[in-house]
Amino acid sequence: MFMKITFICPSMAGNKSKYSLRPLALMILKSLTPEEFAVEFFDERIEQLPEIIDSEAIVFSAGTFSAKRAYSLAGKYKKQNPGVTIIMGGFHPTACPEEAAQYADCVIAGDAEPVWEQVMRDLLAGRLQKKYISDNSWLLPFRRMDKSVFAGKKYAELGVVQWKRGCAYSCNFCSIRAFYGSSVAERAVDDVILEIQNLKEKIVFIADDNLLHNREKLKEFLIKLAPLQRKWVCQISINVATDGEILDLMAKSGCMAVIIGFESLNLRNLMEIGKKQNIANNNYDEAVAEIYSRGIMIYATFIFGYPHDTLDSFDEVYNFAAKHRFFVANFNPLMAMPGTALYDELKEQGRLISEKWWLDGDYRYGAAMHRPEKISAEQLAENCRRLRSKFYSVPSIAARLLHRVNIKYAAEFLLMNFISAAEIKQKQKAKPEGEI
Repeated sequence: MFMKITFICPSMAGNKSKYSLRPLALMILKSLTPEEFAVEFFDERIEQLPEIIDSEAIVFSAGTFSAKRAYSLAGKYKKQNPGVTIIMGGFHPTACPEEAAQYADCVIAGDAEPVWEQVMRDLLAGRLQKKYISDNSWLLPFRRMDKSVFAGKKYAELGVVQWKRGCAYSCNFCSIRAFYGSSVAERAVDDVILEIQNLKEKIVFIADDNLLHNREKLKEFLIKLAPLQRKWVCQISINVATDGEILDLMAKSGCMAVIIGFESLNLRNLMEIGKKQNIANNNYDEAVAEIYSRGIMIYATFIFGYPHDTLDSFDEVYNFAAKHRFFVANFNPLMAMPGTALYDELKEQGRLISEKWWLDGDYRYGAAMHRPEKISAEQLAENCRRLRSKFYSVPSIAARLLHRVNIKYAAEFLLMNFISAAEIKQKQKAKPEGEI
């Protein structure tokens, strides 16, 4: 029996992004799909979706911000072709499987890779189950990734690599923790090095949620990475600033920038959200100085709307970000993502503005999702917008560029700042799109 299957990554509002990254899981799923299937893939973030899809099955990879769009598209294609099988997976169907099941014939909870071959066999045999639950237990080696699924598609010129999935920390707002629990799956170090060696892109983004998981393995990785002479960027926890040896190895191996979740300058907020690594390393000025001393830029993230935030918190954080002239910074309202401990807590307290905000026709990206304790929801959203606008203004970009670390990477600095400014403007006008 021969079947055609279509993978779709929907966008939030049906529009394109200027700087989308390759969805790595698609390479793995392509390699696991039996030869009896003809595979096609569309990424709405970078291309127009076809009006008609003539496949036997359509697979949607949906996050919470794109869930409404995925549901709408599923309904559209199902109406055109009542016999098509709709399969949904990703973060949102994992967090809300009963909701997703209203729009899909089959829901995959957790990473799709461990169950994908079974799903495909069941689909071919006509015995597809309503739900498959993955144990998120493993990652495939590089040799099993099929990059042909991205042929002809224009993504950001950034090589994306994933070594590990999951995070050992337990911040209450984090959807990664909600998705993976306490488990961290990883690939062999040599396998990751081989993949980086074969990448065509000059800059590599290591997409782990926190690169500093196992210190000894990270040390081995950095030593083996150095001879490749690549520039690279990663997400890492702030406690890396206390490990001079690891910082030195990061610098020697080509680390250009690190993404660090500072989240808040208020110690009580950090305690409430469970950001233990920040509590233990809460002298942010010293931490920044240690990282800068190795010539590594910092992409900082901050979140507002915690219980101890006031109107003064916004300018306090902005002044901190401006003082350290961060490469890039995010200033976001606290996001109540379904499946997280934070979401359940806010729901129980009656603080959510809309329990299913991702389906709410009034929701816009960047709007408050809850009613904070010491400021209004409107003040929360408006001040986050104000800080973003100020940080990505031309005077701010110019002042930050002249920092001794940022100026080393002037071309990359300017490109990322102008892209960030454009993306923020586009997103702040967007809302979850589609009729369901």
